[in-house]
Amino acid sequence: MEIKKKDIRALTKEQLRAFFTSQGDKAFRGNQVYEWLWKKSAHSFEDMTNVSLSTREMLKEHFVINHIKVDQIQRSEDGTIKNAVQLHDGLVVESVLIPTKTRTTACVSSQVGCSLDCRFCATAKLKRMRNLNPDEIYDQVVAIDNESRLYHNRPLSNIVFMGMGEPLMNYNNVLKAIDKITTNEGLGMSPKRITVSTSGVPKMIKKMADENVKFKLAVSLHSAIDEVRTSIMPFNATFPLKDLREALEYWYHKTKNRITYEYVVWEGINDTKKDVDALVQFCKFAPSKVNLIEYNPIDDGEFQQANKAALDLYINTLERNNITVTVRRSRGKDIDAACGQLANKTQ
Repeated sequence: MEIKKKDIRALTKEQLRAFFTSQGDKAFRGNQVYEWLWKKSAHSFEDMTNVSLSTREMLKEHFVINHIKVDQIQRSEDGTIKNAVQLHDGLVVESVLIPTKTRTTACVSSQVGCSLDCRFCATAKLKRMRNLNPDEIYDQVVAIDNESRLYHNRPLSNIVFMGMGEPLMNYNNVLKAIDKITTNEGLGMSPKRITVSTSGVPKMIKKMADENVKFKLAVSLHSAIDEVRTSIMPFNATFPLKDLREALEYWYHKTKNRITYEYVVWEGINDTKKDVDALVQFCKFAPSKVNLIEYNPIDDGEFQQANKAALDLYINTLERNNITVTVRRSRGKDIDAACGQLANKTQ
């Protein structure tokens, strides 16, 4: 029976150093291999050119590198790129490169499927199959950085955890991935260029605040009225707005970082003055910004984008109350790469 080899990227640098010592080698070999894995993003042991051939063969006997494979690339007419990313066990997630004139943003996935049940999101219609490992999240970022350099002639500038999955339901792996992406021993990106978007898991928002994370927080809100929010995001019954608000107050008190609310306005669901006034009240307890997001249909026609008058009501009321508001036009709609559309149609 063949022994299943461990993915070498599951080891810390200290564990790698200890492994080399146990093999009668020098501990600094662990530093070399760690650098190949996380700073140089090596796909295989053959890539490690300053490590002797015999050492590389020894590593192959003990370990594997379960690297992702970009199985399919779709390019939108607006320059957006969607990757179907095959994982080592054959499962597939999607990640997206979103270009603008001034930046390129990677939208990465954190779970295969999703733990939550938002009724307007295609990913939520897939059951959660598993959490992604830190290296699988990191690999999505490296792949999109390479595409950004190739197609847009500049490195990746921003990362958003807004792909498939609820990041805070894969908390430890998401934070480990961000560590590999931001430390100088990894990709060295600034945490201020990373946004973690959550549907709102109060306990984990407080945990992040306690751990003094440096990245930005976005909350997928869509309604500040409990009954309405529960009707479109049923898990809100478990994590009601009162608990979410308390957690966000705690977040701001600890981090002093402004909160971004992601908000879609739908016809007949949250397009009245009552909905707007509730959002204004919800925004007032801590400095915040509202991103009004264009809705992207997911085939069943149940949810429809609200009309311009409803959108204008939101914009004018928020601005009158000194709350920053932006309207985010979705990109990549023609390849199902826009917000809420990621659903592995390639499978």
